[in-house]
Formats: sequence, C-alpha cells, structure tokens
Amino acid sequence: MSTDIDRDANDLEALLAVTNTDADELLHSVTDNADAIFTWDYEKGRRPQLNTLYEKAKRSQWNAETDLDWSIEVDQEQLAREQGVMGADILGMLGVDLKGTPMAKWTEQDWVTFQIESQNWILSQFMHGEQGALVCTAKIVETVPWIDAKYYAATQVMDEARHVEVFAKYLDTKMNGHYPINAHLKMLLDDIIADSRWDMTYLGMQIMVEGLALASFGFAHQTTTEPLFKKLLRYVMADEARHVAFGVLSLREYYRDLSDAELKDRQEFAFEAAIRMRDRFLQQEVWERLGVDVRQAIRVFDVVDKDNDPFQQLLFSKIVPNLSKLGLLDANDGWLRKRFDTIGVLQFETEADTGENYLEFDIASELAANKQAESA
Repeated sequence: MSTDIDRDANDLEALLAVTNTDADELLHSVTDNADAIFTWDYEKGRRPQLNTLYEKAKRSQWNAETDLDWSIEVDQEQLAREQGVMGADILGMLGVDLKGTPMAKWTEQDWVTFQIESQNWILSQFMHGEQGALVCTAKIVETVPWIDAKYYAATQVMDEARHVEVFAKYLDTKMNGHYPINAHLKMLLDDIIADSRWDMTYLGMQIMVEGLALASFGFAHQTTTEPLFKKLLRYVMADEARHVAFGVLSLREYYRDLSDAELKDRQEFAFEAAIRMRDRFLQQEVWERLGVDVRQAIRVFDVVDKDNDPFQQLLFSKIVPNLSKLGLLDANDGWLRKRFDTIGVLQFETEADTGENYLEFDIASELAANKQAESA
C-alpha cells in the first residue's frame, strides 16, 4: 500500500493531506502488473461451492431498464428533509459547537443544501467504487487459475457493469450532480489494480471494498424512504452478497498454504484498506463545494470518536467475520486482531460471514415472476 499503516489511524492531518489532484480528469490510467492465466482444465464443478454461486448468478441477472420503475419521480429536497435536517440545536445536543464557523449562520435551507450535496457525494462514491469493481473483476477473470472461478467472475463483470449503469442513471436523472472520486478510494483502487498477485485483487475488492459496500448499502436501504432507490439497493445488495461470498470461498482455499510472511502482507493490506474506506466518509469534497474550510469543518464534527461511532463501526460488519474465516485475524500472533481492536470493531467477529448469509438476499424468484408477468 502507498501509505504507512503504522501511522495513527485517527490522525486527521494525515487524512486531509490526501487529496484528489486530478478531479477534472476524464480518463485515469493504472499499470496492471499481473499475468493473464489460461487454464486447460475445463472440468466444471471441481469446486462445488463456486459452481453453486455461478449457477445462482445466472438465475439472478436483472435488467436495470426493465426491472426498475424509472417513472418514479424523486424530489431530492423532500428526501433530504425526510432523512432529517441538521441544525445548530441538534448538533449542539451531539456535542458539536459551531461557534466561530460559517455553519453557525446557516439557515435551515443551507442545511437542506448540505444534505442534498451529501446525498450526491455518497451516491457518486458508490458509482466510482462500482467501476473499480468492474475493472477488478475483469482482472480476476484474467488472473485466477481455476475455471470455476473464471466462470463466476465473468458473471460478476456483468453485475458490476449493471451497477455502474444504474447508479450513474440515478445520479443523472433523479439527483442533481456528480462528485469526483474521493482520493482515499482512488488510491485504494489503484493499489488493488496495480498489484501483480491475483489473490490481492480478491482480497482488496471482493472482501474489503465489496464488504464495506454491502454494509453501507444495507444502511442506506434501511433508512431511505424513496421507493426506486430502495429497490435499486436491494437488487444491488443481492449481487454484492454473492460477490463477497465468492471472495471468501476462493481465498479460504488459497490462504491455507501461504507462509506467515505472505499472510502478514495480506493482513497489512487488509488493515490499511479498512482504514482508507473508513476515512473516505469525511466528505471533504462536499465542504469544498459549499465554500467551507475543510479542516475547520472536519475538526468541528470530529468530536465524536469514529471508534465509537455506530455508523463507522457498521461498515466493518461484513469485513471482520469474513477476514476471520480466512484466518487473517489470528495469523502472526493475531496481528490484525490487535489492529482491529484499536479501532473497536472486533465485536463483529461473531456475525455471520457472507458465505453463510448471502441466500437471504435472493431475488431469483422475484425476477422469474417479473419475466412471467411481462410475457403474460
């Protein structure tokens, strides 16, 4: 990774020093150092659980144009108000002191604008992350040595293309603007793509990025009142749960034979990836767009310790149990366990890993009913 994992995970100045210097670029190039691997072993089903996922993925392909009702009107301002508009009184009860900041003079409409911009920013990062998944999964098709994994990864390429499509369309037609990719997310995607080892693509994307995405999508699905977005998220989550399960099933077999030094490298990667993904929710770009000094705004809102913030911790609910199942928590005398203990997320270790709970997101029967209704 390109930053020092031994730095204080909560060092605000270090986090804010990372900025996106190419916010206006349309194309971004990353050198892919991996070898493309062919296999002449075409025996399907040698890894039964991967084969089961592949068959399930084929039955669960949905069409963003026909399975979602794009005629639904979205009033973004009303949605912002329904989600709860912040203000000096509410923030004061949370220990946030706005005195001496531009926000101290904000009207209710200013806070509504902030909420709208925050919505745009979050959805934009979802979209950028999904393109990262699209590129990384195409790389997995090239680099993984097993035919069952190549078959499944090919279905995920289609899934990720659909996710990019659907988030971009929602931003373009139902909301009012895109944000560039956040610098922390961009650096993480660059590192995942640049690494020459096929399993690191799995670990970075399938376990870390997709795991955090699944948790954040679940939070958004629970809290949104907008019907189109709610259904969109449910369909995306059905795909994402399979993707994380795919990573767990593949890496569990491979990691059994790695040395302590090789596992330590994966542990360090996982921890730094987790910190980057947590840190990207500072929304620096929103404050910049609203003309507020980023350092001042972040420091004002930094009174709540992220290690004790339920939302920040929730982001790890899908990652910690999956890393535990891969043996990465306790390898090398519990190196990663100790690091996760410092950021207060070990309580999620006992949660069901995604390899066990992805069936709860099944939409295959619903899609079959949709097709039946269309042909009737």
